[in-house]
Amino acid sequence: MSESAAPTAQEAPMGAVSDLVTIAEGFALPAPVAAVEPLGRGNVNDTYLVSLRGEDQPRFVLQRLNTRVFRRPKLVMGNISAVVRHVERRLAEEPPQPGRLPWRVPQVVPARGGSTPWLVRGEAFWRTLSFIEDSRSHETITDLEHAREIGYGLGRFHSLISDLPASELADTLEGFHITPGYLAEYRRVLAESTVSPSAETEHCLAFVQQRQDLASVLEQARTAGRLQLRPIHGDPKINNLLMASGSEIGDGEGRGSQAGCGQAIALVDLDTVKPGLVHYDIGDCLRSACNRLGEETRDWPAVQFDLELAEALLEGYLGQARAFLTPDDFAHIPEAIRLIPFELGLRFLTDHLAGNVYFKVSHPGHNLERALVQFQLTRSIEAQLPAIRAIVERLRATEVAP
Repeated sequence: MSESAAPTAQEAPMGAVSDLVTIAEGFALPAPVAAVEPLGRGNVNDTYLVSLRGEDQPRFVLQRLNTRVFRRPKLVMGNISAVVRHVERRLAEEPPQPGRLPWRVPQVVPARGGSTPWLVRGEAFWRTLSFIEDSRSHETITDLEHAREIGYGLGRFHSLISDLPASELADTLEGFHITPGYLAEYRRVLAESTVSPSAETEHCLAFVQQRQDLASVLEQARTAGRLQLRPIHGDPKINNLLMASGSEIGDGEGRGSQAGCGQAIALVDLDTVKPGLVHYDIGDCLRSACNRLGEETRDWPAVQFDLELAEALLEGYLGQARAFLTPDDFAHIPEAIRLIPFELGLRFLTDHLAGNVYFKVSHPGHNLERALVQFQLTRSIEAQLPAIRAIVERLRATEVAP
């Protein structure tokens, strides 16, 4: 989910479909708009699928950015455009990867007249991107080959942008993934909260109290020069990785997917692209992928971190990304895997205590349930940290096939 450095108020949803059609037709689309329908389950932006009139017309993604989260939306679009240009150049220069479908990147559609890649209507900021056809996403992992493909997709994306100077991207979400900042905000909100106490809330408060020293592990390493800022995606949960419909996964040696999830071909939802630590992405991807029950489950006591999925995902990731990782990068991967679910749980808990002013919720206690899921995932990771460290060390010492 696209996220900001602090809880913010939600925007009201857009109204009539006719309004959406008018907005979509303000972009330089190749044909008149036939339909605009809700798309996806994002927690921040309002997203719609745009279909055009006529046969064999491409589809597009229309989004209204939540400008209370993305306070500088023009810089967000600048980052997206920079990454798209860089990835397209890299793809044009590289030979195809054997046995792999081409990597794809969403295209930014300009407004009619070509002056900007966005439209402003009242207080709403709109943009349109190309839709990646013949693809699908998943909310949970289907099998080990799917996990490898998720890892491949994130590693492919990181590899393609690894030589893009971080200085060429704006920091559009200052404080994003800076866990000590989230901890400070949590303490401020806790002191002012009027939310009624409960056993679940007390459980979460105790969990944070016991682990508050964990918050600074990555930022201390960055300050000490052990970790460096690079371009990152910022939100690589598994449903942002698109898999090709009907494609087969295999390594040429008979290893293939039984679930038919398809090859990873794109990483979308680029709003959070910015300078950061690749560990934020690695930790967030594993957090998202290795909980088989999903982050919206209400059965939080049953949540477990799946070590087999983690190993498969890291194999796929390192097959693409190991060339630019340093020994210090490897050393901090297990800490990132532990930290990021704790951080997200902390943010859900903070929003619950603040009265649900940032994340979209569907029912009372939704953010508290989300916090419980992430904290239980953190606990499961902690119980398996020695095994996680051993996996990372083995993969570091072993050449992983791309």
